[in-house]
Parts: sequence; structure tokens; C-alpha cells
Amino acid sequence: MTLQLHTLANGFRIVTEDMPGLQSASIGLWVEAGGRHEQPEQNGIAHFLEHMAFKGTRRRSALRIAEEIEDVGGYINAYTSREMTAYYARVLSQDVVMALDVIADIVLHPLFRKADIETERHVILQEIGQALDTPDDIIFDWLHEVSYPNQPFGRTILGPEERVAAFRKADFEAFTGAHYSPDQMILSAAGGVDHAAIVAAAEHIFGRLRPVGRPAVEPARFEGGERREVKDLEQVHFALSFEGPGYRDDAVYAAQVYATAMGGGMSSRLFQKIREDRGLCYSIHAQASAYEDTGHITIYAGTSEQEIGELTRLTVDELRRAAEDMTEAEVARARAQLRAGLLMGLESPSSRAERNARLLSIWGRVPPLAETVAKIDAVDTAAVRSYAEGLTAAKSALAIYGPVAQAPGIEAIRKGLAA
Repeated sequence: MTLQLHTLANGFRIVTEDMPGLQSASIGLWVEAGGRHEQPEQNGIAHFLEHMAFKGTRRRSALRIAEEIEDVGGYINAYTSREMTAYYARVLSQDVVMALDVIADIVLHPLFRKADIETERHVILQEIGQALDTPDDIIFDWLHEVSYPNQPFGRTILGPEERVAAFRKADFEAFTGAHYSPDQMILSAAGGVDHAAIVAAAEHIFGRLRPVGRPAVEPARFEGGERREVKDLEQVHFALSFEGPGYRDDAVYAAQVYATAMGGGMSSRLFQKIREDRGLCYSIHAQASAYEDTGHITIYAGTSEQEIGELTRLTVDELRRAAEDMTEAEVARARAQLRAGLLMGLESPSSRAERNARLLSIWGRVPPLAETVAKIDAVDTAAVRSYAEGLTAAKSALAIYGPVAQAPGIEAIRKGLAA
């Protein structure tokens, strides 16, 4: 593997990683503009803008955008997160520069025609409706909102219907003008790639763009709380979160090992105790999520109205016990799961390109895989137990949805953890 970095004079960053033996590549633009970069009246615009990029440019119709990539057997897509918006394609190696031209065109030159805005507005309103009809999807938006209340980081990526219904061309132009400058973009490519050819193409396309500087971002503050939504569903959907470390905090590795040991697979504590031993749910899992300046541990399960109290009690018991009796075998297994998941995932050029862009944004460099693996392997049982002990007193949040009458509240959970 050969990883190379280059920065244009205007701050536009390029990272490529050649993966010998591959005949395909993934290439994309990662823009440091996501949900947390929106003002309250802009909530949902980053995601709406991602949709509008595919509706046509001066050079290409919406159909032609798709055809140019699919004519060579590739695919093109995009996504919006809380911290980034990504536009990417997967193509054969000989088509990488062409794919970059298409991606750059849709990002830099969208037309924002009124008819297209109305069409895509309807699509996004349908997307919002679909999310509201998917309990194990919408509950995580609610959990995020109650974890980070009244701040950009806590608002939904899709935005509320009333905001989506109000966006106009000028709103898109204002957001791109503030956030889509070269010093807020990263071009990342991995697979069968030619670094020099990509740099040359990027210089031609992006080199004349003027930087505007990164706007200030409001720091994320995990505050916690509770949201209960009553609905006549077959199950109660339960999501619990705790404040966790961000990417720049070395404690993130202990958090990841802890979450994996607690609910990262079929051998995990929560799965074994609550599903295998007691049969209280079909699935239960835990994960650690990290961002630039914050993070959280999340536990999710779905169960019946009659059994939500017992499921919650057992979950709290296992969280509390982990500080006392987490074993070396559990920690070693969790480390192995994390290590293997990282290395197996990065056999994909798409995963490599995404990881490199994300790490370059956070660190200004791409730490070698060996460095990351070493930090995972350095997490021992004492560190995980210590992390578990701290979590029992950490800020927490609860979102619960369905027939919730018998579900304990966040205060009962906090008391149980502190017992």
C-alpha cells in the first residue's frame, strides 16, 4: 500500500492510496459541511443540497450524470452525516479521472432549478415520512436530540418538514458559498490509482477556487435527558446512550473495546444474558460512536411491553457489573473483533478512501494502520473496567418508543447504575 498526500495552494487536500493488484478504485470528495454546520433555520439543508447535486449542471443533465458513470460499469452515490457530506464513485482504474470530473461538476456547478428543487423536496419529505414509520431508525434521531439538546449537533440530518418545505435556491447558494470552498474539501481515492494523474486533474479543476476559511462550529455538549413517544406498536424500542470520548481522546479505544465486549456480537454480555439466557429480545447491541469533539456509547434493544422493565433492569445490572468483573478473555475477544473488523473492512477501496478522508480531516494526517491497531491492542482489562466504572456516573440519555407505560425512566436507570 502506498499512501500519498498533497495540498494545493488554496488549501484543497488530496490523499490517495494505491492498492496493488486492484483494477478498480473509489474516488470522492468529502466536504466538511454536515448537519452540525447548519444554523437553526438551515436544518436539513446539507442533506437537501446533497440531493440537489445530482439534479443537473450546466454540462450534464441528471440522466447524463448517471449515464457517464454507469456507461463504464461504475456507480456514484453520496451521503450526509453530522460532520461531512461525501460524493463518491467506484469505477475501474482507467476511469478514475473521468469520475473525478463528474463528481467535481455536480459539487461545484449544480443548477438549483426551481422545478428540480420542488421534485427533490417531495422526495425528501417522503424520506422523512419513511424514517418516522421506522421505529428502529427514528429512535436514534430522538436519542441524539435528547443527548445534545438545543444545539446544531443534536438536530436531525433530514431536518424538520417545515424547514425542508421552505428552502429556496438562495438558501442553497448561501450554504455552498460558506461551506463548499477548497479549504473545506478533501479529495480521497484508493485502489488502482495514479497519484500524479489525480493531483494534476485536481489542480486543473480546483486550483483556481478561492478559500474562504472554515466557519466556527459550536462545540458539542452532551447534556442528556429523556424522550418517550407513545405509539401502538408490537414492541417497545429502547435506546440508551452515555457521554463518550471524541476521536482526539485516547480513551476512545477503551470505549470501543468496552462497547464491543458489552454488545458487539453474539458472545457479548448483553446478547448472552438478555437474549440467549432470558429470551427477552431478538437483538440487543452496543456501539461506541466518536466525532471530532464528542462521542457516545449507545445500547439498543426491542422487546415487548410486558418485558421492557426486566430488560432494562438486566441491562443496568450488566453495565454496573462490568466495572467489577470484566474478564481478560472478554477484553481479548473484543480487541480481536475490533482489529479484525478494521483490517477486513479496509480490504475495500471504498472503505480506505473514506477512512483516509475522515482521518485527514481530524488529524491533518492519516495515522498508519499499525498505529491504530497498536492503540487497540494496548487496551487492557484494567482500562476497560475503569472505563466501565466511569460510565456509571456519566451523563446519559434515553429514547423509548411504542407501548412505553411499563418502561423505567432515565432517573430510575441512573439510580440503578449508581447503586
